[in-house]
Amino acid sequence: MKNRVTFTIILRNHNLTLKIFNQMKKVIILITLILIPAVLGSQPLKTADIDRLVIRTMETFNVPGIAVAVIKDDNVVHMKGYGVSSIITGKKTDENTLFAIASNSKAFTAATLGILVDEGKIRWETRVTDIIPEFRLYNSYVTEDFNIKDLLTHRSGLGLGAGDLMLWPDSSLFTREEIIHNLRYLKQVSPFRTKYDYDNLLYIVAGEIVARISGQSWEQFVEQRIMKPLGMDRSSASLKRAKDMSNIIDAHVPVDGKLQVVPKYQGETLNSAGGIISSVADMSRWVIMLLNNGKYGEGNTEQLFSEAVQREMWTPQTILPLRSSGPYRSHFAAYGLGWQLTDVAGYMQVSHTGGLNGIVTQVTLIPELKLGIIVFTNQQEGAAFSAISNTIKDAYLGLKGSDWVKTLRDNTEWSKTRAQRIIDEVWAKVEAQSSGNGIRPDLSSYAGTYLDSWLGEIMITEENGKLRFISAKSPRLRGDMYYYTGNTCIVKWDDRYMDADAYVVFSLDKDGKAAAFTMEAISPLTDFSYDFQDLNPVRK
Repeated sequence: MKNRVTFTIILRNHNLTLKIFNQMKKVIILITLILIPAVLGSQPLKTADIDRLVIRTMETFNVPGIAVAVIKDDNVVHMKGYGVSSIITGKKTDENTLFAIASNSKAFTAATLGILVDEGKIRWETRVTDIIPEFRLYNSYVTEDFNIKDLLTHRSGLGLGAGDLMLWPDSSLFTREEIIHNLRYLKQVSPFRTKYDYDNLLYIVAGEIVARISGQSWEQFVEQRIMKPLGMDRSSASLKRAKDMSNIIDAHVPVDGKLQVVPKYQGETLNSAGGIISSVADMSRWVIMLLNNGKYGEGNTEQLFSEAVQREMWTPQTILPLRSSGPYRSHFAAYGLGWQLTDVAGYMQVSHTGGLNGIVTQVTLIPELKLGIIVFTNQQEGAAFSAISNTIKDAYLGLKGSDWVKTLRDNTEWSKTRAQRIIDEVWAKVEAQSSGNGIRPDLSSYAGTYLDSWLGEIMITEENGKLRFISAKSPRLRGDMYYYTGNTCIVKWDDRYMDADAYVVFSLDKDGKAAAFTMEAISPLTDFSYDFQDLNPVRK
C-alpha cells in the first residue's frame, strides 16, 4: 500500500510537473514570438528589385552612375554597377569602377592605428605630443591632454569643419606640416570632450601618427597592411596612387539645373581623412572582414586587427544629439573611432558616409545580421545613397511602408527651394544696389592684401570700380565681388559648381578704410567644409 501511495504521489507530482512545464512552454513560446525580431519574417530584395530601386533613384536625383554591393552572411548577394561612370565618355559603371570613397577613409585610418595598438607600439590614450612634439591647439591645456583617441572622435572643441579651407575645395598648396602647424590658430568653440563637431584636420594628424610610428607613410601602410592582405587589388590610398585609371568615375555636379563634369579632388594632404579610391568589389572584402571581427582569408584564419580593437572602434565615444527616433525607433546616436553608431529596429548599426566634389558614398553594417550595404555614386546628392541603403536595409529588417525615394526627394526639394529663395533674395538686392542711385561706399577702400593666420594671404583687388577676391593658397577661392549693403559685399566664385557664394563683411578703421573682414556662406546648404566663419583676415 505504501508503495502504491508513493507511486500515486510520484505520478501526481509528475503530472503536475508536466502540466507546469507545458504551461511554461506556452509562456516561453509566447515570449519568444514577441521577442523574435521582424527580420525572421523579412523578405530581402531580389536582384530585380534592387535594379528597379537603383534606376528609380538615379532618375529621381539625376545621378549618372551608381555601384551597389550587398553582403549577407559572408556572401556577396548583390554586386552591380548602374548607369555611366561619365556623361562625357558614356562608359558603363560596373562593380570594379573606382570611386573616391571620401570620409569612408576614416575607418581605414582608425584601423591603421588599431593595428599599431595591437602591436604595442601605441595606446589609444597615448598623447599626441609624445609622437608629434610640434602639435599645438589654441588651448594649451587641451594640447597637453590630447590623445590618439581624441583625434578620431570629433570632440576636440573645434567647430564644424574648422580649418577645412586648407583642404577644400583643393588643398594642393597646403602641406601636412603646414596644416598641423596651423591648428594652433583655430579657436575652440566648445569645451574639450563635451560636444560633437565633425572634423577632418585631426584625421590628417592621425595619419601622421601612423607615419612616425611605423616608419612608412600612411598611404604605404594602408596599402600594404590592409588593402594587400584583403585582396583589394584595385584600390589605392589616393587618386594619384591609383594603379589603373581606365575604369574610374568622373565627378558630376548639377549647375543651374544641368549636370556637369567637375574636376576630381586632387589634394594629397586629405588622404588619411578622405583620400582612398576603391570599388564596391574591393570594399566588399573590407566589409566581410569587419563583419568577422577582423578575421579574413580562407576559413577566416587570418586576423587583420584584434577583436578588442574592433570593439573599441565600435564603442560609442562621442554622443550625438538624437532629434527624432524616426522609423527605426532609434534610442541613441554616437561616434566611435572612424564610425557612426546608432540602433535601428533593435539592432546596432555601424556606418559612415563620405563626400567630395561630385561624389558621395555610404557604407552600412548591421553586425548582428552580418549584413553590409555599400553604395557609391558619382553625383553629390546624398539622398540617393540613403534611399538605396535604407530600402535594402528595411527589407532585411522586415520593415514595410517607407518609400525612401519619395520621402528623401520631398525633403531634398523642400531644402533646395528654401535655400534658393534665400539666394534669390540676396542677388535681387545686389541687382537693386547696382542699378539704384543710393549712397554706396568707395569700394576701392576695401582693396588690399589681407592676412589670415591659417589660410594665409587673401588679395582684394580693384579695377574700374570692381572688386575681386583671390586666395593665394587656395586657388579655387577666386571670384568677383558685388556690393550688397552697408560694409558688406558678396563674392561670387568663378567655379560655379562650388555652391558656396559668401558674404564678405568689412570692418573699417578710424579713417574709413577697411582694416579686416569676416565671411559667411549665403546658402544654408553650403558644404560645412567651406568654413568661412573661421577666417579673420586682417589688412597687412
